[in-house]
This record gives sequence, structure tokens and C-alpha cells, in this order.
Amino acid sequence: MADVPHTSARHTTNEGGASLDFNSVFVRPGEATELPRFELPRGQALPETAYQIVHDEAMLDGNARLNLATFVSTWMDDEARRLYAETVDKNMIDKDEYPQTAAIEERCWRMIADLWNVPDVQDSIGTSTIGSSEACMLGGLALKRHWQARRRARGESTESPNIVLSTAVQVCWEKFCNYFEVEPRWVPISAEHPMLDGHDLEKYVDENTIGVVAIMGVTYTGAYEPVAEIAGKLDQIEEATGLDVRIHVDGASGGMVAPFCQPDLEWDFRVERVVSINTSGHKYGLVYPGVGWIVWRDTEALPESMIFHCSYLGGDMPTLALNFSRPGAQVLLQYYMFLRLGWEGYRQVQQGSLDVAQFLSTEIGKLAPFELVSRGDTIPVFAWRLKEGYTDTWTLYDLSDRLRMKGWLVPAYPLADDLAHLTVLRIVVRVGLSRDLASALIKDIAGEVLFLDELDSPMPRRGAGSHFHH
Repeated sequence: MADVPHTSARHTTNEGGASLDFNSVFVRPGEATELPRFELPRGQALPETAYQIVHDEAMLDGNARLNLATFVSTWMDDEARRLYAETVDKNMIDKDEYPQTAAIEERCWRMIADLWNVPDVQDSIGTSTIGSSEACMLGGLALKRHWQARRRARGESTESPNIVLSTAVQVCWEKFCNYFEVEPRWVPISAEHPMLDGHDLEKYVDENTIGVVAIMGVTYTGAYEPVAEIAGKLDQIEEATGLDVRIHVDGASGGMVAPFCQPDLEWDFRVERVVSINTSGHKYGLVYPGVGWIVWRDTEALPESMIFHCSYLGGDMPTLALNFSRPGAQVLLQYYMFLRLGWEGYRQVQQGSLDVAQFLSTEIGKLAPFELVSRGDTIPVFAWRLKEGYTDTWTLYDLSDRLRMKGWLVPAYPLADDLAHLTVLRIVVRVGLSRDLASALIKDIAGEVLFLDELDSPMPRRGAGSHFHH
């Protein structure tokens, strides 16, 4: 599932001027040194010139290694990059043309199903997606289709489906409810219940509930929602009302951390109410952006109406997705990572990120202004806040801005609902953030805190708040 802010459908730009000027040292005799910025150029350019223009524009982006806001993978090794270049032309949807890529896709989701303790790998079904957001859409749609089928079989209305989820879910779930016309039953977070934990669940579940979403790795704080406890509360609800409500686990991040670093935690298909799980291959699956995964407990959990059948090599290849043409290279990269690292390699990589996250949270917790909200001991993500009453001259938005001046992207944003008055800073640790880089970050945070503490009046600002939304 992609870690993106809410955005408007309209795009505006701060770019000045209608033309793009570039250094004449890069062009060949007779080539233009000025091109329209928002119109297709009339003539052609040599590939070297076009490359240099795009290269120099992209150079203005931030340093991916210092981007501590995103969950998305920003580094792979040389062999992976070579494989990427060799397979970038493969279209995942074209299973007749690329049958071996299709076969490798199936190997991958079956490996993931086994990782998530599916009861019978041969009876399960799964697919790759363009990311975990698409996987969430498919998981929610399967819940809705099953609910509709049950209601129709009993001659009951299918007009008002709802889904129960925490207000701390990623924005893709808002999209699901909007696009597929499902009422969201938002369970608010609070100081007493900072995540969906089953508390008061009976107030939200009724005969129109298609399912409950549990998050393994809340993007605000990194916390795991207790899937087994939620299932236990649904057991009580079924005993009292007869309503059999199932769970989809959004494991966008935790789905590729918990199996390796918290193997005894029961959150996956060991919990009988869990019918589907998604994850991001391009987050802690350690692949470049463009791949997600979803697995259903068994073939019965995925409505047949969502499956399209394609024959290849004389056999049947079921296919399902919201997107049509999409990259096949990232699926091959996922297989490469599975072969390259294996179970023990993934454990070492994820534990290394957890160790760095807990080193950072411990050191930040020692600084006078701060109080930890989480520690980075679930997924390698943690958040912290300013102590109440510590200062009236600066905020966490100011600290975020000061760190950005040094190249670090550390987002500040408010929590949801009853905790909206709390602003936090959050760090996502990914492979590539070494202990040495983490030590440099601590030094920079401490230095900027010293600068801010020495202010004798509030930092000037045009407005409070952030455009960042988990």
C-alpha cells in the first residue's frame, strides 16, 4: 500500500516561466537551447540532450537515502538493477506472451501464503498488484461480493454495505469506500484506544457489515492492531447476534516484518476469521516501487466473479486485478529477493532496520523536549511529540523544516480524531539507513533543537500545519 498524502484532483505548479532553458554545453550544433515547458516540442532532440535535461531536472529531487518519510524501497543491489533493466518491457497482464513471468508470480504469492500460515497453500489463491492499495481494493471488493451473495440468497437487500475500520487507516481505504460505495464505519482512536483493538466493536457491526479491517503497521506510529483480540470480539458478537463477520488484514508494512521478527505473534491465517491479507512488495518486501500482493485463505474466500481465466501452456491461469497492463519486472525482482535473501536473510535485514529504529527512538527519547509515542519495536517506524508546555517559541513543524535544510525529510503531522491536537514527527527506517547515518541524524536533531531553544521569540510562519498525511 503506497504511503502518499491526500491530494487534489487538480494539479498546480510553482514552476516559473513557460520555457525550459538548458545549458548550451550539453547541446549539439543546431539544437535549440530553449524548449516549451508545457507543450510538446516541435522538433526532435538527440537522446544525449534529452537525457541530460531529464537527468538534471531529477537531480533537484531530494536524496532518497535521507527520506525518512516514505515506506517505499529506495535501494536495491546491482544485480537487481541489472535484472530490472533486462525485464522492464514485460507486461504482467500478458500471460500468454510472458508465461514464465506468470509462473514466477504464482511462485511468489504461494511463498507469501506459506509465510502467512495459510492452512492449505494448494487451496489458496493470490495475485500480484501494482501496490498494496490495489490489493486493499481487491480484498474489500471480495468481502463486499460475498456479503451481497449471502444477502441475495436470503432475499435481503444489498443496498447499504458498510465496513468497520480505524480512523488511522491509510487513505486507500477511504478510496475503497468511495469508489465501491461502501459506508465506512470509522472507529475513532483516542488516548485509551490508540488503535482498533475490539473495544466497543459491537456498536459498529451489524447485518450490513461486509468485514473488519485490521492494520499490521499503522502508518501514523507503526503500531500493530491486535488481530487476535479483534477476532475474539467478533466471536463474542457472533455468539450474541449470529453475525459472522470476517477480517481483512492490511499488512502493507507489517506483513513482511512480523513473520521474520515476531514469528510467534498470531495475526495471519492462524486467526480463523482472517480471510485475506495484503502487503507491499515495494515496502518491506524490499523491491522498487510497483508491486503489491494479496492472498486469500482459500479459493472459496475469493468470489469466482472476480476471476478472469486465461489459458497458457495448455493450462488455466486465473487472473484478477483492477489494473490491466502493469509492470512484470517488479514481480521478477520480488522473486529475486526471495531467492537472494531467503527466510534468514529477510530476518537479518528487517531486524537490522528494527535495531536502527530502536537506537534512534532511544536517543531521541533522551533529548529534553521529546516524549516517545512509539519505539519502533513492531515495524521499524516510530513517532515522537513535544512534551506538553516545553516551549512556546517553536513546534515540530519548525524542527521538520530545519532538518529538511540539512537534507533530512522527517514529516510532522497531527494524529487522528481525539488525538488531533497532538503533532508528531515520524521516522521510517528502511534498508540503507545505517547506524552511522542514524548517528548523524541524531547529531543534527540535537543541533537544531539547540538552535530552536535559543530563540527569544516564536519562529515566523505563514501558517500552521502540514500537507503530509501519513
